[in-house]
Amino acid sequence: MPQPILRTERLLLVPLADRHLDLEIALDADPQVLRYLYPRARTREEVLTSHARRRALARPVDGLGFWMAFGSGDAAPGSTAPADEAVGEFVGLLMLPPANGPDQPDDPTVAELGYRLHRRYWRRGLATEASRELLRHAFDTVGQRRVIAQTMTVNAGSRGVMAAVGMRYVRTWYPSWDDPVPGTEQGEVAYEMTREMWRASRGERVPG
Repeated sequence: MPQPILRTERLLLVPLADRHLDLEIALDADPQVLRYLYPRARTREEVLTSHARRRALARPVDGLGFWMAFGSGDAAPGSTAPADEAVGEFVGLLMLPPANGPDQPDDPTVAELGYRLHRRYWRRGLATEASRELLRHAFDTVGQRRVIAQTMTVNAGSRGVMAAVGMRYVRTWYPSWDDPVPGTEQGEVAYEMTREMWRASRGERVPG
């Protein structure tokens, strides 16, 4: 199953491709977008490395990977242009790769949810809207067993999205970082949603 184009009420999610590299570079050029990830904006070379890694992570599990989010309000009916050239502005990067971090399970049935939006699209509910669609895709289409999400304890905005889509808090831990950012000393938090939680949230009967 190839990684599909996904749609929400306000967004079109297009699988990450090499033609999107300049958009990734522009997104990571804003230190406020990265404030809970890196102590500074990232260089073009650093984003090139991340882009290649993201493309590689999209291969092991069919249907999982990374998506570029675009506004869907300006889509041109009948357009033959590539999907992301026929719609509104670039909103951000959405992530649903197989779990792959040092504090994550090595299990192809577990995916990691993430999101990184341009500042001008913060506090509009777009990360929540896109995350709900990615969870639907993970459980209903790909058949994942669990989806996890991680962020800094102090990242109230990201934690709010995790709670809003129905994920539950799992734990707090205190990793060490070579380049810590403010708030690192308060640790990282992990959230999760299982297939059973997803089905229950939709009113489906859960075997048991």
